[in-house]
Amino acid sequence: MSHYLTLTPAQIEAGTDQAIADARAVLDHLAAPKDQRTFENTMKPLDRIADILARSNTDYSFPGYVHTDKEVRTAAKASEEEQAKFGVDMIFRDDLNSAVKEYAETDEAKSLQDEKARFLEFSLRDLRRAGHDLDSDTRAAVKEKTERLVELGVRFQQNVDEWDDWILCTRKDLDGLPDSFIDALETDEETGKYKVTIAYPHLIPFAENATRRDLREELRFKFNTVAVEDNRKILDEAIQLRQEIAEAFRQPTWAHHRLEERMAKDPSRVKAFYADLIDPLTVKGKQEVAVISALLEADTGETQVQGWDWSYYDTQQRKTDYGVDNFEVAKYFPLPQVLDGMFQLTSEMFGITFHEIEDPDVWHEDVQMFAMSDTETGEELARFYLDLFPREGKYGHAAEFPLISSRVLEDGSYQNPLCALVANFTKPTEDTPSLLQHGEVETFFHEFGHVLHQNLGRTEFTRFSGTNTEKDFVEAPSQIMQHWIWRSDVLKRFARHHETGVPIPDELVDQLVAARQLNKALFQLRQMQYGWWDQELHGGPNRDLDVIHEEGASISLLPPHEGTFALASFGHLMGGYDASYYGYMWSEVFGDDMFSKFEQVGVTNPEVGMAYREAVLAKGGTVDGDQLLRDFLGREPNNEAFLRKLGISGTQ
Repeated sequence: MSHYLTLTPAQIEAGTDQAIADARAVLDHLAAPKDQRTFENTMKPLDRIADILARSNTDYSFPGYVHTDKEVRTAAKASEEEQAKFGVDMIFRDDLNSAVKEYAETDEAKSLQDEKARFLEFSLRDLRRAGHDLDSDTRAAVKEKTERLVELGVRFQQNVDEWDDWILCTRKDLDGLPDSFIDALETDEETGKYKVTIAYPHLIPFAENATRRDLREELRFKFNTVAVEDNRKILDEAIQLRQEIAEAFRQPTWAHHRLEERMAKDPSRVKAFYADLIDPLTVKGKQEVAVISALLEADTGETQVQGWDWSYYDTQQRKTDYGVDNFEVAKYFPLPQVLDGMFQLTSEMFGITFHEIEDPDVWHEDVQMFAMSDTETGEELARFYLDLFPREGKYGHAAEFPLISSRVLEDGSYQNPLCALVANFTKPTEDTPSLLQHGEVETFFHEFGHVLHQNLGRTEFTRFSGTNTEKDFVEAPSQIMQHWIWRSDVLKRFARHHETGVPIPDELVDQLVAARQLNKALFQLRQMQYGWWDQELHGGPNRDLDVIHEEGASISLLPPHEGTFALASFGHLMGGYDASYYGYMWSEVFGDDMFSKFEQVGVTNPEVGMAYREAVLAKGGTVDGDQLLRDFLGREPNNEAFLRKLGISGTQ
């Protein structure tokens, strides 16, 4: 039986304690005085510690996001916090700092090249950023604040994941939604009404199709007020702590401090990036709002488009102007076929094959496990889980979770990686398979891009394994994957009606692709709004969260939703993307630019696919993102493909 299914809080606590003890023993031995410092006795143990913690995370912390038992999830979140605190304690240790710096002065260290040299360089940077060059009192304060940030981050995400809310509707209230959606809803025992929750498989179809504007507003209000009372306080404290840490390092803002580790390096480069895009996006976005406003006026007599309007009228435009009904399109995208199509495409493009693992060690009966192998050699490269349907208490969005990292083991053999793709697609019933709307297909391909990045990296050290790149580059290999599901020649390979098996009609594919640019400026401005929020929150002392929340709405061209506070459930602010959320749009620009190389020679050309695998995916974090782009493109990157995709003329 799976160890996950029998996992108890006591086992999590004991296993976490043992892993930390094992890691501390390696650390103590590393930091102890040595007659001669070498890479093997000083640097290699650091990678061993990272591996110990990764395995402990897989067994004892990751269940906090996916396990069915709330007590297990709570214990796993405590495990995550304990391991993170050990990591903080480790990097603040004086004896570790002394050991690494002592090694850095050796002739061997000065002759290091490539990944080993980068490992030493990054380790020295970590120690500097832990405050080892500061006075003892300041460094102690930085450590205390860093540990507190760990606690706040775990609590913030747990509050979001455990939150559950809904509205109750009669069948008449659900006008605009198909019977298949309605029949799959739970009913409230007391009232007999249908329960529409804030989970994505309910929220998105309801927002896009429900004709009752007041109910669309009510559900959106609940979505934008998740965990407000607790998480607002957490966020306020976290932002203040980050600013204080930045000032301890004589940096004006947390964004300046954080971006040292990113491609952008400085907030001014982020501002310039946004400045290049905001004017053309705003011009196009205002045109899109005007069209939606006219549709709203025809229906209601009102002209002010609200946040609960735009996706509804976007759906109406797709139906009337392009003949695209998302529910009708979904009939051609049953999940098993989408998965097969994705596997076939990536196999052809990147020289890999897949097979399902029988009787895997999983935490729920819905979870599957697959192995990924190199087609030419037959060598197994990695394994990954797919956990695709919503459950109570489960992580509520879509994400790839790195579990075990690739690395060269102490005996010289190679450790293959393991990761999990977690999503929340509509669960199949006895009568109907899981049918994905095209946007969900896009999400699936996006997250699978992370799986490929994580699993095709062949690095020596955990530090640079797979997706361990700069945060503002890590989304590029996932953004590029989204392009293939907008190609008619690709969609026709696997999109078939779930009842008849008839391939998706050419006309419907053409209409779907033609609608790609519809209201895309509004979508991108919304992404920019989130990035602006993030930069402003981390842009200096005494941040006023309410003012920032309200002012950010002007970027989206839609008014703020009165009484809501979306920042309280903006998980990226506490999940490692703080001062880095701009990276999604940043990476999309670079992903579009990389895809332009595929377009030049054929989007399913395996030669370009293998070149991309070798130049980008296989390198993990061993090379700076800027250099990876130049190596693959053979030139400096630009934003021309991004603007062209949106139907906006523009240059870099």
